[in-house]
Amino acid sequence: MEGDGSDSLVTIKNIERELICPACKELFTHPLILPCQHSICHKCVKELLLMLDDSFNDVASDNSNQSSPRLRLPSPSMDKIDRISRPGWKRNSLTPRTTTFPCPGCEHDVDLGERGINGLFRNFTLETIVERYRQAARAATAIMCDLCKPPPQESTKSCMDCSASYCNECFKIYHPWGTVKAQHEYVGPTTNFRPKILMCPEHETERINMYCELCRRPVCHLCKLGGNHSNHRVTTMSSAYKTLKEKLSKDIDYLIGKESQVKSQISELDLLMKETECNGERAKEDAVTHFEKLFEILEERKASVLKAIDASKKLRLDKFQTQMEEYQGLLENNGLVGYAQEVLKETDQSCFVQTAKQLHVRIQKATESLKSFRPAAQTSFEDYVVNTCKQTELLGELSFFSSGVDVPEINEEQSKVYNNALISWHHPEKDKADSYVLEYRKINRDEEMLPWNEIEVCGTSKVISDLESDCNYAFRVRAYKGSICSPCSRELILHTPPAPVFSFLFDEKCGYNNEHLLLNLKRDRVESRAGFNLLLAAERIQVGYYTSLDYIIGDVGITKGKHFWAFRVEPYSYLVKAGVASSDKLQEWLRSPRDAVSPRYEQDSGHDSGSEDTCFDSSQPFTLVTIGMKKFFIPKSPTSSNEPENRVLPMPASIGVLLDCDKGSVAFYDVDHMRCLYERQVDCSHAMYPAFALMGSGGVQLEESITAKYLGYQESM
Repeated sequence: MEGDGSDSLVTIKNIERELICPACKELFTHPLILPCQHSICHKCVKELLLMLDDSFNDVASDNSNQSSPRLRLPSPSMDKIDRISRPGWKRNSLTPRTTTFPCPGCEHDVDLGERGINGLFRNFTLETIVERYRQAARAATAIMCDLCKPPPQESTKSCMDCSASYCNECFKIYHPWGTVKAQHEYVGPTTNFRPKILMCPEHETERINMYCELCRRPVCHLCKLGGNHSNHRVTTMSSAYKTLKEKLSKDIDYLIGKESQVKSQISELDLLMKETECNGERAKEDAVTHFEKLFEILEERKASVLKAIDASKKLRLDKFQTQMEEYQGLLENNGLVGYAQEVLKETDQSCFVQTAKQLHVRIQKATESLKSFRPAAQTSFEDYVVNTCKQTELLGELSFFSSGVDVPEINEEQSKVYNNALISWHHPEKDKADSYVLEYRKINRDEEMLPWNEIEVCGTSKVISDLESDCNYAFRVRAYKGSICSPCSRELILHTPPAPVFSFLFDEKCGYNNEHLLLNLKRDRVESRAGFNLLLAAERIQVGYYTSLDYIIGDVGITKGKHFWAFRVEPYSYLVKAGVASSDKLQEWLRSPRDAVSPRYEQDSGHDSGSEDTCFDSSQPFTLVTIGMKKFFIPKSPTSSNEPENRVLPMPASIGVLLDCDKGSVAFYDVDHMRCLYERQVDCSHAMYPAFALMGSGGVQLEESITAKYLGYQESM
């Protein structure tokens, strides 16, 4: 038993992160359940509403609280908070102007409605778990008796009816035998008291007894009868309890069953964290090394530049010094002038002439230099200014090393899935990549993550075959240049058809009317021509009949199995019908005289929006839906709404037909989203053929199978 208790304490302590309020980052206190199903402390809701209210009244107050890392504001006065909680609070009181605020848990806006906080349920389950956590955390801290005289004794039980804790003696005194209080419910010592019965916050005298599946919240019978949930689907509380408990238990059992996988992934994450730590430190060391190399280069260049400047400076100073000494010699009793004055004192003519001739030349040069003074060197060092503009720009763009291979992008418009999958992509720098690797895998939510399948591709598109029907597949691609690999592209999710693709062409013999219909040479496209031949039959209009539908069927029939095919209806088409035809009465139908008075000749204006599909004549072999004027018309049904807005859908770019002979049903799909638009039962006891009917201008193009030949054609285009 002790071991069980210890395990319970460990479990409680391990769930602390689930017990933290997203607003105040502390353990929940009286948590309330928001409409988005997240919980938040009662006090935090009030503070958030007050914060929003203050943001309307006082911008300065709003700015003063932006520096706080938490959502909580300094606690407002209790009087102001209490006024928020009172029912029927008014806008002109000290209550918030708005009841809409962003949930701290999911950041989506939640609207509390007219009742505000009073319309929220208190999360008693979460509150109980928090209380158990608090007790486990303080372990040795006892809960004292609330009725004892000081000093109080340690309590042994708590009464849920009295909302108080008692020691043994006080419990006997306040719950004597033979009284009503003796029947009160008591539990072990606790500080968490909650009501026995949840009451409706909108109808305070009514107990909760139902669960609204749309709003995902408990409601009372008045909420269902005339309240906000009157048109919502509800279930009994016991049914909701059973269903949710089964789902939760099943999910928990699944997670527990995957415990070894979770532990393995945790170990893997631990290794990845260590590897990231090592790689991060190594990256820092490499960065420091590169910067140190840059510093060394800069120091070398700095020394070289300074040396050149010093040499030029010394040379110029030497020239100035020489020039200065020469000019100083021109001063009286100094230098050249003083020497000349001494020469003038010579009285011997021969000796004077011998010395004076050279001296006179020097005096003349000094005189000329004095008249046209020019410094011996330049003082400016303009030629020695270091130009670092280009280097500064390069250093400013200094970044991490790039592999030089751009990430390819999958072209969603050209990528498609039919009988096979065609994946196309483009590369910003196509010539830089030597090859590509296309990866794909099936998305299976019930099983473990499946590994990626890899295919090496030289071009920019690839056809992938052998994909399972009715499954989601993820595709991505990366580029290679030598051994350098680009990151993977964004994933593209495609849904495969619900059954194997059935290949056929239009039959040009059975029932084909070449006066009204035009079939191309490949027999995969048919057009209805409302031209001269139609005008020649205009006399039929005089007797109140409209022009007929022109039928065309596929050249291959289906007798068993499950098959899918797709086609496109031209946007300009006035009326096109598509579906299947039974071979039982098909030949009789198409070979009968098709005149205006024949009972088998279908008069159809196309304006009934497919209403004729509700009551099929047993003599008709066709099961069709109506498409036209860029709309898809769902046939009328006695079990669903027949309002036009519920039956008329936008025409899909590509329409699919699923024929299940084993199940006896035909369904019509929006191929782009692989979504079923309409399904009905059909008699498949005989061979079934794809069937189409056109009236007025229109065209139908069969979806072409995706093959390697198809890929080559697409690339050449």
